[in-house]
Amino acid sequence: MENKKKIGIIGGLDILSDEVLTHQDEYHFLFEQQSDIQMGIKLHSKEDMRSKKLHIYTVAKRFEDGQADRILLFGLDNHIFIKELQAELAVPIVSMVDALHSYVKANCRKGAKLGILTSDFVKASDMLKDFEADYEIVYPDKQELLMDAVYGEKGINKGFLEGEAVQQVSQICEDLTQQGCAIIIPGIGELSLIADTLQRRNPAVLDVNTIYVEYALDSIVNPYTKPFKLGVLGGVGPSATVDFMSKVIRETPAQRDQDHIKMVVEQNPQIPDRTANLVYGGEDPTIALFATCKRLEAEGADAIAIPCNTAHAFVEDIQQSLKIPIINMLEATVDHIIAQYGKDIVIGLLATDGTIASRVYHHVAERYSLQVITPDPEYQKKVMDSIYGPCGVKAGYTTGPCKTDIDGAVRHIIDKGAQVCILGCTELPLLFPHETSFVIDGVSIPLIDPTLVLAKKCVQLSISV
Repeated sequence: MENKKKIGIIGGLDILSDEVLTHQDEYHFLFEQQSDIQMGIKLHSKEDMRSKKLHIYTVAKRFEDGQADRILLFGLDNHIFIKELQAELAVPIVSMVDALHSYVKANCRKGAKLGILTSDFVKASDMLKDFEADYEIVYPDKQELLMDAVYGEKGINKGFLEGEAVQQVSQICEDLTQQGCAIIIPGIGELSLIADTLQRRNPAVLDVNTIYVEYALDSIVNPYTKPFKLGVLGGVGPSATVDFMSKVIRETPAQRDQDHIKMVVEQNPQIPDRTANLVYGGEDPTIALFATCKRLEAEGADAIAIPCNTAHAFVEDIQQSLKIPIINMLEATVDHIIAQYGKDIVIGLLATDGTIASRVYHHVAERYSLQVITPDPEYQKKVMDSIYGPCGVKAGYTTGPCKTDIDGAVRHIIDKGAQVCILGCTELPLLFPHETSFVIDGVSIPLIDPTLVLAKKCVQLSISV
């Protein structure tokens, strides 16, 4: 069976051009399934259009989820907020303004008069500025009469497709022709309901829907590139997740809110403990980690950050079944150390028993022939107590015994020859909130915060895409 392109149609079945029906063998059309009164809101400039926007977005999102290749949004007035819609959708919405502008350029000389029947709302916007640059735009003298013919008690919007309302619109078109308009653009969606009648009475009136459909089907429409969205697998642990997100915000070169990175976070503290599995054979967290990643993927994340060192022992298996990359914090950390301190540096690693037992840092370091030193058992217990103990970081403490224990472990690892020290559990940097080095006997040893390295990597990635 031939794989047809899918095109989503928003605007109501009753105003669709016959052009759509003639292409049913070439395309698979997805139609809006329900008629909603929001599509017929009276478009005066003072009107609150929020409910209409939400309705159109809901339908468009449904089409995106249905794998539509593009969306046709009927009604010129709806294109006032196309930029707002497009910013939240990956599927491109074909611009009716671009379609009409393309047609006018091909059929009218520069400087020609264009008659435009549109709402007060559109007139007050800058949507038609491309036309105004090259053509003389003429609006009806009797704008209130036009709005009444469309939205009045006996208007086209109420189903009156014959009689006084149609006569009023026809007279307005005739007035525009008398003023020298080469063509007349019916820029209110409901006018498509009487397009045939208007064209029979005045050939200058365009069939806007047909022009739009032909443009949409003939044009090459590139997929819309949405802003980068970072997926954060959180809850491993919860405080470390918040700390990581704060670092992403801090490292982003932003002048305003809108310059920051989109993030979607799955804070899932119910993921089984990674160290308990790796060291003691506890519950396997693989499915929980994978399911969380899949939810982030479904939410439109472009990449995933996992602010948990130990969880990276499971990344290789998980990555194979994902469509988006997991940004490897361990690889980024080792790359950072090499870039800052060279390939001859001796690395000290303070981490959970699970991270050390899995040797995930060792495997990365071995690619560059780097030496990794870990604490002796006595001091490894201090590291674990500082993280998991009753007064440890995971219990909400950042001072007291946990700080004393980790300081002792840092001194120990330096005594063993470490020249830099990786704080290889995402809770450990919380014990050194303002410190980037550890001074012992007058010698300063750099403290490496993998979550900060990861945050910078995520920011770089967001800028590069």
